[in-house]
Amino acid sequence: MNRGRGRQSRRLGAGGFSLIEVLIALLVLAFGLLGFALLQTTGLRFTQSANYRTQATNLAYDLLDQMRSNRFQAAWYAGSAGAGFNAGEVTDTACSRDTGTVSLAQNVARWQCQVARALGEDASAEVNYVNGLVTVTLSWSERIADDPQSEVTVRTQL
Repeated sequence: MNRGRGRQSRRLGAGGFSLIEVLIALLVLAFGLLGFALLQTTGLRFTQSANYRTQATNLAYDLLDQMRSNRFQAAWYAGSAGAGFNAGEVTDTACSRDTGTVSLAQNVARWQCQVARALGEDASAEVNYVNGLVTVTLSWSERIADDPQSEVTVRTQL
């Protein structure tokens, strides 16, 4: 009879997991999931930062194209678009598109409105024109990135 009890106790001790092994497996899984969540958050942050940089670059090239299409008054664009422009000062009426003849002031106001909508209320622009060399610098604050102030600078010769 003793032989039967010994076999039964050996079978029970040899099979299954202990509670400590299960807890260690759950701890490893929790750290893995935490790392995955951090990776997703970081990826989202860098994607948004890249989106802001793409929009700023496109807006700078848009203004440069407007200046290129009207080279005789390119210096005027630099004076009106870059003289202390802050996106918080832009009104919604500047964002509307007129169907008739559009003046240079309306083009600049529309561009400033696009900057405000794309980069936020704290965006600013500086446009310099010296002997045909144009420099457009757009700066904004990213709420989700570590760098509090970001900027894009585009230079070209008209």
